[in-house]
Amino acid sequence: MFGDLMGNMQEQQEAMQKALAEKEVVGEAGEGAIKVTCNGLRKVLNVSIDKSKLDWNDAEQIEDMLLVAVNRAIDQAALLEQEAASNSLKDILPPGMGGLSGLFGQ
Repeated sequence: MFGDLMGNMQEQQEAMQKALAEKEVVGEAGEGAIKVTCNGLRKVLNVSIDKSKLDWNDAEQIEDMLLVAVNRAIDQAALLEQEAASNSLKDILPPGMGGLSGLFGQ
């Protein structure tokens, strides 16, 4: 019984990782001046900068916006991961025990 459960958990984990790798989120700063795209695994995939919306003589402003955009993208990816983990746990638990997933952060 537990061997099947552990094997199923491994399969669910692998499926979740694959699904998260395929999902993308975007964090923005400066009303779209800087956009950072990352996947559900929190890997940064792209950084896009709209030069017309930035003062290129203000390096500190650009650095701050970049940090904000990166952090927003990572936060959104973390939410995707948390949701996927919660759903995966519900799928693994035996019927009638799905409510226990709330014990693990959801």
